[in-house]
Amino acid sequence: MLADTYIPRRLDDQWKIGLWDVDVAAPVLFMMFVGYLGGSKLAFCLAVSVGFFASRWLARIKSDKHPAFAMHWVYWHLPTNPVSAMRATPPSHIRRMVG
Repeated sequence: MLADTYIPRRLDDQWKIGLWDVDVAAPVLFMMFVGYLGGSKLAFCLAVSVGFFASRWLARIKSDKHPAFAMHWVYWHLPTNPVSAMRATPPSHIRRMVG
């Protein structure tokens, strides 16, 4: 009874890369890779700036929404493939459910 019990408050936090959520940092990292493939400093700088603006746009969109907003948006708006298919839910093209 005298033991100090620690109750964790953040079990389901989103993954982080440094200080940023993974879904916000992903556009910058992807565009860094694309810029590296471009083979010049100008292509790298342009790609990183596009990735930065895309990540800022995504951060502003999901600012007052559910933490998994980006994952939900991807599920409903992109085509299904074996990697993104969920077994417990119906396919995203079935919009009307009974029950």
